[in-house]
Amino acid sequence: PQELRSGRFWRGVLAELLATLIFVGVVLGASASPEQLAPALAGGLVAGGLLCTLGGPQANPALTLALLCTRKLSALRGAMGVLAQEDLGCWGGIGEQLFGVLSPLPTQLHPGVGPGQGTVVELLLTAQFILCVFASFDDRHDGRPAMAAVPVGFSLALGHLFGVR
Repeated sequence: PQELRSGRFWRGVLAELLATLIFVGVVLGASASPEQLAPALAGGLVAGGLLCTLGGPQANPALTLALLCTRKLSALRGAMGVLAQEDLGCWGGIGEQLFGVLSPLPTQLHPGVGPGQGTVVELLLTAQFILCVFASFDDRHDGRPAMAAVPVGFSLALGHLFGVR
């Protein structure tokens, strides 16, 4: 396809790889802190920073799927984005598991929260984040990524603060 020959396409895939690598590294590093606020702020700030510097990579398979479903992203670009995210996300998941084994911090659901409840909370927080991204990049706005960085970063941080407990 013509899209594969485009330098813009490959820059986008590279941006996904880089964004996911940076995001996972920063959040895992901040997770070493016993404070709940550190990874939440780190995630929100790095998401906003990546949005400003790289121009809007998703670095989130759920967001990529939402963009595919709303036809804001081509199938090829979405597939390559998910591959980039999941490849590095896999390494992030391995790091998270090692962190969970080596860390005295809890890595399971809060007592009194069942798997079903945890799944519902995760779905609601993901939906809230995706809706915030869509609203921030609405065509009625000026379309500059820097303008979207603040609400997207805050949305991610607040979702983390709410969901971790």
